[in-house]
Amino acid sequence: MVNGAGANSVRDGGMAARSRAPVFVIGCPRSGTNLLYDCLLSSGGFAIFRGRIPIHQVLIPRFGKLDSIENRKKIVSVFLRSEGFRRSGLNASELTQEILESGRTGGDFLRIVMEEIARHQNAPRWALYDPEMLVRMSIIKREIPKALFIHIVRDGRDIALSLRKLGGFNPYPWTSSPRSLEETALYWQWLVERGRNYGRRISGDYTEIHFEDLVEQPKRTMQALGDFLAQDLDYERILAHALGTLGKTNSSFRTDPADAGVNPVQRWKQRLTPGEVAALEWQVGRTLQAVGYTLNTAPNKWKPSMGSKILRSLFPSYLDAKLWLKAHTPAGRVANMSKLELEP
Repeated sequence: MVNGAGANSVRDGGMAARSRAPVFVIGCPRSGTNLLYDCLLSSGGFAIFRGRIPIHQVLIPRFGKLDSIENRKKIVSVFLRSEGFRRSGLNASELTQEILESGRTGGDFLRIVMEEIARHQNAPRWALYDPEMLVRMSIIKREIPKALFIHIVRDGRDIALSLRKLGGFNPYPWTSSPRSLEETALYWQWLVERGRNYGRRISGDYTEIHFEDLVEQPKRTMQALGDFLAQDLDYERILAHALGTLGKTNSSFRTDPADAGVNPVQRWKQRLTPGEVAALEWQVGRTLQAVGYTLNTAPNKWKPSMGSKILRSLFPSYLDAKLWLKAHTPAGRVANMSKLELEP
């Protein structure tokens, strides 16, 4: 079910203004952000843009804030070579001029690009998704005050399993080795708690849904989201248009013959060993329960190793420090630009 106080919120001149407010779909990787975003786009009323604009994640850390004209020139020149721009269908010279004249923040950059896309498509509003925007909600909200956030949450045990199937999650720049299931689950916890903590501060403009509800009760879930967004999210119309992942799954298990037709909900029960489940629940059980999931392991039935104890103690602080260093020190200058999918 959808949680949050925003469903009946009337702000910025009433529901008419809310029905035009930009929407950000956020969540840990593999939580269903892509699926939810495609549901929104398939509903009608949103500009169709199946791309990413990593302005806060990559471009600003790499080239500096947009309050400098020189930084804006560098950022625009790189963005024009990106897959996001190629998918936008916009005119390069017109977009460049508008950003150079009016783009003073990352929020301005997003707004200018997406409003131009919406204008060209005659769409009343726009939406974006990117898991990494979850830890930048406060920046986005400050720079785009009307922004609404949908945080999709999935069982952290399924997240750890899914990311392992894709080759693992690796937060360390000094190694290419994938991380363990426990580290991946702690990463899930870190993201989910950051999103929820900030969401409480903007409760009228923030809501949470469960991936499991979207999969098992899609009509009810989309109807409730429609109340939050002041948008008609008719599920039959969504199915009729079926953009992106609605027509073709992006499951990390899609190439596995043994997984054909398997419900993606609680896949961890079939794929993880009892010991792996116990280890994950010891690491992140508190958060699993806080967001509505039931633990499989009885309390005190699993004895963590010293390595697991150290990991739980230090890993979240490492992730905090990494995020801070990227945003506030020259470390951001080496931000990986692969997300932009640049042309040569």
